[in-house]
Amino acid sequence: MTMGKRTQATALEVRLLREGIIESRHIVQAVVSDDRGRVLSVAGNAETAAFVRSALKPFQALAVTSTGTLERYDLSDRDLAIITSSHQGSMEQVRQVFNILWQADIDVNALHCPIPSDKRSPLEYNCSGKHAGMLAVCQQRHWPLTTYLDRKHPVQQLIITKVAELLRMPAEEFLTAHDDCGAPTYLMQLSQMAALYAVLASSNSLDMERIVRAMNHHPVMVAGEGQFDTELMRLTPGDLVSKSGAEGIQCIGRLGEGMGLAIKVMDGAKRAKYAVAIHILQQMGWISPSIAQSLSEKFMNLGKYKRLEVIGELSLL
Repeated sequence: MTMGKRTQATALEVRLLREGIIESRHIVQAVVSDDRGRVLSVAGNAETAAFVRSALKPFQALAVTSTGTLERYDLSDRDLAIITSSHQGSMEQVRQVFNILWQADIDVNALHCPIPSDKRSPLEYNCSGKHAGMLAVCQQRHWPLTTYLDRKHPVQQLIITKVAELLRMPAEEFLTAHDDCGAPTYLMQLSQMAALYAVLASSNSLDMERIVRAMNHHPVMVAGEGQFDTELMRLTPGDLVSKSGAEGIQCIGRLGEGMGLAIKVMDGAKRAKYAVAIHILQQMGWISPSIAQSLSEKFMNLGKYKRLEVIGELSLL
C-alpha cells in the first residue's frame, strides 16, 4: 500500500454532556483513504492497528460472489445482504438466513455460531448470515462443512486471499484471532480498513458491486430497524455503503468516488463511533446538513438530559 508522508494528527474527542456538563470522554481515531491505499486525511494515527471485526463481512461475502455460489443456489440480493449483516435476529432476518441454508440443502445444525443467551437457535445470532454464506460456498465447492471456521479451511483461505489481493500484500502478513462468532478476524491498520472500503465503493469489480448493491437495496437486512448502518444507507441511497464492527469500529465507503472512511473508538464505545461518523460525513460533504440532523437526533441526542458532541476535525494530508 501507498501511504501519505504524514499519517498522524490530533485525535477526535467525543464528549457525553449531561445538561451541558461534561460527564465522559472518548478518544477516537479516523482515516480516509482512496482506492490506491493513499491516506487522504486523518485524525489520530492512520497506522493504528485494530481487529476489523464485523466490518470485514462485505469482504468475507466475496467468497460467495466470486465462486458462482449465488447462481448455483439461486440466491437473491436479499440473501447477499444478510450474508454481510450484523442483524438483530428479527423474524424477517432469521428467515432470510434460513433461506440460504435451505437453498443450499444445509442443515441448520451445521451453523457453528453461538446461540444467543435469550434465543433458541444459532439462526438468531447476529453473524448467522455470514456463517450461512460460508457454508453455502463449502457446499458448492464440496469442502468440509464441519471445519469451515478453521483458519486453514479452504473457505477461510479464500477469504483472506481476496482481502490480501485488494490490499496488495501477502496474506501471510495478517495477524489472525477468533471473532466472538468463532470465525477468523484480522488485525489491520485503520488506513487498510479505509482502503478496503474505498475499493468496495469504487465500482471496479462486479463481485463487489453486487455486494454494495445488495446492501444498498436491502439495508434492513444489513443491521435492522433503527440501527446506524440501516438508517445511514436508507438516507443516502446509492451514495454510501456502511458497516459497523464491534469494539468501536465503523467503516463507510463513498460510492463511485473510490474513498473509504475507517473509525476506531479507542475504548470501544459504540455510541462514540456513530457520533464521529456523523461528524466526519458532514465535514467531508458526504451527507447533507438535513441528513446529519436526522442522524444526530437518533444517535447523538441520548435522551432528555444527555447528548454527544465531537471535538476536532480530520486533517488533510
